[in-house]
Amino acid sequence: MNLTLRVWRQAGPSEPGRFETYEATDVSEDSSFLEMLDLVNDGLIRRGEEPIEFMHDCREGICGTCGMMIDGQAHGPQARTTTCQLHMRSFSDGDEIVIEPWRAAGFPVLKDLVVDRSAFDRIVESGGYISVETGSAQDANLTPIPKDDADRAMDAAACIGCGACVAACPNGAAQLFTSAKLAHLNLLPQGQPERSRRTLAMVGVMEETFGSCTNYGECEAACPKGISIDFIAMMNRDHRRALMTERRGA
Repeated sequence: MNLTLRVWRQAGPSEPGRFETYEATDVSEDSSFLEMLDLVNDGLIRRGEEPIEFMHDCREGICGTCGMMIDGQAHGPQARTTTCQLHMRSFSDGDEIVIEPWRAAGFPVLKDLVVDRSAFDRIVESGGYISVETGSAQDANLTPIPKDDADRAMDAAACIGCGACVAACPNGAAQLFTSAKLAHLNLLPQGQPERSRRTLAMVGVMEETFGSCTNYGECEAACPKGISIDFIAMMNRDHRRALMTERRGA
């Protein structure tokens, strides 16, 4: 298939950006979206032009680095699919595709389609760990965990930190990401001793950079792992409880 690409090009964080038009010819419908961009970049390099900068790593839908807006949708038109797993059969011959970086104040553009997602790292660093001395490995059955809690913790842990939830949110909110990172620790016995402190710390850092949640719901729809906004409700409940406990202590 032959496609027309309108790609956002930006030389650096402080440079003005613009859309450039490129032709992608003889694209296999079985190739991935990133493989299609690889072919376009090969042509640009052969002509002595600057290739399109975009992020990728595993190309298996695990690392979360490949995120971009495709025709106004985070990761493109296919639900629960990362950009690297989006195949060109989702498009038709002759289509014009608009490709942009994440559009959110919390993710400043570094170059072309690459954004700075270090704000996510700061949220995790602020409280995404446990300090309980576990000692040597124990038999799994020694710490009974209700199956429902274990299943929900695993659902939350599926978050790959791609940032689609932020990019899709009209408010640029990061509640879905933060609540998922909190839930996979807060639901398990090992995460209970620091549950309140962790929640206050991570929510506090989140609020420094990102917008507020107004229950729009687009974050769940855009999430390639289908993480539920129920985790946001859980985070809000834990945050209120932690604030009340802190005030009583003061």
